[in-house]
Amino acid sequence: MADQLEITRELDAPRELVFKVWSEVEHLKKWWGPTGLEISYAKLDFRPGGMFHYKMTAPDGAEMWGRFVFGEIVEPEKIVFINSFSDKDGNAVRAPFSETFPIEISNTLTFTEQDGKTILTLLGGPVNATEAERQFFMGMFDSMRQGFGGTFDQLEAYLKEVQAV
Repeated sequence: MADQLEITRELDAPRELVFKVWSEVEHLKKWWGPTGLEISYAKLDFRPGGMFHYKMTAPDGAEMWGRFVFGEIVEPEKIVFINSFSDKDGNAVRAPFSETFPIEISNTLTFTEQDGKTILTLLGGPVNATEAERQFFMGMFDSMRQGFGGTFDQLEAYLKEVQAV
């Protein structure tokens, strides 16, 4: 669909490990989020209907909360979740930067093993969004690709670190 963001990254790590660092809180805290932000609070209930609730803190002390609500989980092949900005209690809220950014984004992560490497594919799009929200989301594709690029760079570096141990 036109309002779906798709990002693919080849990771030099086995699929089981890549899935693991997406599904365990101690790993997520080390790499998830935009470059320069640190996860200062994280709670994970990794099951369908469960939630990853987290707070990111910027170097200047600014805070931003987020959440994933998990749908389908097929280990080690797929994770489906609804991503939202949130408040400290885990309720979905509007993005701090726009009244038109969709409140909920459905994301499907697929993990495909190929020659000992993992092909990670993220497919995301708005849920229950107005036409204005869908248009705004599509207008953010370049920015989101850049943001996820930085996050996936952190994931890649973290996987190297974990494998070196």
